[in-house]
Order: sequence, then structure tokens, then C-alpha cells
Amino acid sequence: MFSSARAAITAALLALFIPALSLEANAAEIEITQPWTRATPPAAKVGGGYLTLTNKGTVIDTLLGASSEIADRVEVHKMEMVDGIMKMRPVPEGLEIPAGQTAELAPGGYHLMLMGLKRPITQGERISVTLKFEKSNPVDVELVAGPLGSSTPNSGENPNGGSSSMSHGESN
Repeated sequence: MFSSARAAITAALLALFIPALSLEANAAEIEITQPWTRATPPAAKVGGGYLTLTNKGTVIDTLLGASSEIADRVEVHKMEMVDGIMKMRPVPEGLEIPAGQTAELAPGGYHLMLMGLKRPITQGERISVTLKFEKSNPVDVELVAGPLGSSTPNSGENPNGGSSSMSHGESN
């Protein structure tokens, strides 16, 4: 008698909670605009990916990383000035995108780091990338490659004037 009552209670609880979990997982709706990258020099082993993410959903979502056939791995990274030196670090916890807000991945800030490039990226090429989120389903995008050193999509200018001081992955 107790086991059938326990089974009925368990079924009732599952019926209540599973739809709620499902709604939360699908409540984040990410809109992706202006996906782009830069052409890379022939021997480059890394490249950057840039885009704008707008959370049209009702809950916070997090960009955890990505994958691409052109790279061994794709990570979320952040560049910032620390004691007058530009530093770049991985962001293993990902980039939070609050409900109703926009996050920009751009040169000099948050960006995708395509690591272990298997070949150079050429201007005009479209690089397929699958974005991975905490709550939203994976999203396939194509990064359009602008000129080598471009600072914006289809721009030929270098925001660093051709040189910069940068350390990658070092701690303070």
C-alpha cells in the first residue's frame, strides 16, 4: 500500500516539476547579430570571433564556449588593461547575458578565442562555429572573415596601431 502511494506522489511531483524545469531551460532566447572574425597570417594558431548576443528571454543565460571544425577548441576570453598592460584571459565560467540585455564580443573585450587553428582564416571566408549556452540550445553561426587586423566587420584598420603589449593567461 505504501509503495503504490509513494509511486503516486512521485508521479504527481514529477508532473509538477518537469514542465517548470523545461520552461526555464527554454526561456532564454538568444539573438545573434554581426558574427565576424579576422583573416589570420599563414602560421597563426589562434584567431578571434566577435558577435553581439541579445537575450530576448526571461532568464539569465551564459555563453559557455563554442566549437568549430577549424580549431581544436573555442573558448570565451576577455581582454582588459591591468597596470597599463593589455592582458587576455580565458573566462571558464562563461559570459552571462541577463534577460533583456545585450553582450558584445568585440576586439579589446570579451571574444571567442579559436585555439589550435588547423589552417589560416582567409578574408571573405565563412567559419562555422557552434555556440554553447548554459540554458539555450546550441546555436550554429558563421563568422565572416574581414581583413587581417580589422577592428570592426569589413574594416581594414588595426585598433592597436600595429603593436601592443599583451600577456595571455598570466595571473597578477
